[in-house]
Amino acid sequence: MDIPDINVWLALVDQNHTHHASAASYWQDISETEVAFTRVSMLGLLRLSTMPGVLSRTLSAAEAWDIYRQLLTGPNHRFLDEPATLEYRFAALTTRAAQPHRLWTDAYLAAFAIASGCRLVSFDADFSRFAGLNFLRLSA
Repeated sequence: MDIPDINVWLALVDQNHTHHASAASYWQDISETEVAFTRVSMLGLLRLSTMPGVLSRTLSAAEAWDIYRQLLTGPNHRFLDEPATLEYRFAALTTRAAQPHRLWTDAYLAAFAIASGCRLVSFDADFSRFAGLNFLRLSA
């Protein structure tokens, strides 16, 4: 199962996004793969898509919710609850090596993927620093 990072969801929903073609190609390639939102990726999509300047067109809250719900309608698409060992793994990733504050959300998503046995998908190379993470870096 794949857990796309927020940057993948944003690129996927905005046809004018710099990384849209790569996100769309990934999306087509994984038609048989299970794909999941976490609470953090859901919140990130909703929050950032309604902020001016993030997407080529700022979405209303209702539009953002509609897009999120549409993304969940696929037969292999779902929302994942936090795994039981998430907090332990999250703490381990943030205390083993000093992580810059900007990477705390990345560490959370990495810990989530590790704890749930999923692959994390992102355009962000910073995820490669998390040991034990099954990570697919998309290129632009």
